[in-house]
Amino acid sequence: MENDDLIRRVQDLAGRCERQGCMTNTSFLTPAECFTLRQLNLALGEVKMVLSGGKAGCERQVAFFLPYYMEEEDVAVEDVIKAVRIRAFFGAPGHRDYLGAILGLGIERNRVGDILLYDDGAAVFCLTGVAPALLTDLEKVGRTGVKTEEIPLSAVPDVPKAVKTMHFTVKSLRLDAVTGDLFGLSRTSAAEMIRLGLVSLNYSVCEKPDAPIWEGDVLSIRGKGKGAVTQIGGRSRKDRLFIEAELWL
Repeated sequence: MENDDLIRRVQDLAGRCERQGCMTNTSFLTPAECFTLRQLNLALGEVKMVLSGGKAGCERQVAFFLPYYMEEEDVAVEDVIKAVRIRAFFGAPGHRDYLGAILGLGIERNRVGDILLYDDGAAVFCLTGVAPALLTDLEKVGRTGVKTEEIPLSAVPDVPKAVKTMHFTVKSLRLDAVTGDLFGLSRTSAAEMIRLGLVSLNYSVCEKPDAPIWEGDVLSIRGKGKGAVTQIGGRSRKDRLFIEAELWL
């Protein structure tokens, strides 16, 4: 049902783009919605789709629909997405604190993209119409006083992703087997967590222990972290598959 709603929205925006000959776009999509759009490879006629969150690596992204005469490099992302730098004084708010303060201003979640944390504050990606509220009304995050300023998308500092590279073997490419080795659990424990709805595959809850795993898949366990399968190799002498994965720290 959720995918049906997403497809209808996308097809409506793509149709408007084609009829009017102008670019259209969504609000920020969730990681699960972005993954779905990439996988579905929808037939959009001559309309091209481009996803951007304002910076490479962003999980929440806006889908842009381009008429036949536009290419990806023609998209002025900065006209749709703004970056607001938030500097915190005498405190170190977390992601939840920043998001709570932003939503407390009456801003809807789909108007805000990724929130990147730094030692002295954060950077928030948002839709153009939301930026003025963040710049004028956001004065506190939790108990910490903050100051805000708009910065170019190109000036948003990188946040190095801390990852642990892991190598292991599995008998079969099942969700329970890969989840267990990636997060240091027994296959039985992993299967139980999957059945309880605690495990997500590509940003959507998956309750099937035998769900197939492919290279590039993202796995997470609620409260335990997230990781991705980066490479599936050949088989060992004992007929087990070699797996390379990243555990995101």
